[in-house]
Amino acid sequence: MKVQFGLSEMDYPSNELGELTDSRADLGNPDVLRERFTSDGYLYVSQLIDPAKVAAARKRIFAYMDERDALEGGHPIVDGVMPRGGKTVNLMGSNPATSDREVLRALEAEELFKFFSDLYGETPLTFDYKWLRAVGNEKFTGSHYDVVYMGRGSERVNTVWIPLGDIPVEQGTLAICEGSHNGEGFAKLRETYGKMDVDRDHVEGWFSENPREITEKFGGSWKTTNFRAGDILTFGLYTMHASTTNTTNRFRLSCDVRFQPADEPTDERWVGSSPKGHYAWMKGPTVTMAQARSRWGV
Repeated sequence: MKVQFGLSEMDYPSNELGELTDSRADLGNPDVLRERFTSDGYLYVSQLIDPAKVAAARKRIFAYMDERDALEGGHPIVDGVMPRGGKTVNLMGSNPATSDREVLRALEAEELFKFFSDLYGETPLTFDYKWLRAVGNEKFTGSHYDVVYMGRGSERVNTVWIPLGDIPVEQGTLAICEGSHNGEGFAKLRETYGKMDVDRDHVEGWFSENPREITEKFGGSWKTTNFRAGDILTFGLYTMHASTTNTTNRFRLSCDVRFQPADEPTDERWVGSSPKGHYAWMKGPTVTMAQARSRWGV
């Protein structure tokens, strides 16, 4: 099938956009998971979280959105059908949706703490800030490293992408550029773009809106899958990732949560009872990514 992937169109599955490796069968073997994470830069685990927890969270979040007239009437709320013209609801950070008990049962599921306790071999913590998103029609996430947004603490921060419901590729799934975290072709990118901080440097965050550019210039290969409720995808600060474009009439509901070893330094922007988040990024004069890339020579 043809998939819109940012500014690129790709066949899926294909050599350009292939399938993620499912690590569910190795949940009882942390050494294998660590080796795969080091090699591939990500771990995809199907059905890690109880799907009932995800379904309950999805229902509460869409109810919150419906109360704010962000859903099309005449459809079940849990379908998340977008109204014509679209309407956005801010779900990021601290709000009634992210602090809802049923929602947190999924976003801070005991299954996640067990998984990272095994993976790290030590006690994990999760960031208090939640990156909850309802992504609309024709929207996507550009290619980027997470280190540019949250690189002031531990280098072992893991992003966990949680699909809050079944999400097929055409609805906007997260995709990983396998090999981008350690490939030789990405070395200069990691030493330039990968060293910036969006608040300190006042630079746009996405490196590119064209995922084909990433593989053609630097290497690696893009991987995604048709996600189901209960699946998770986790990766490190230097793994390039992006999302396919939502070409459906339904919101793609998902959340990024972050984990790290509890004994390591944390990025102060994302923890505490009221995380401050980005305080300078996209506020005032901003360096475009094109300008930054010209300076870096990438």
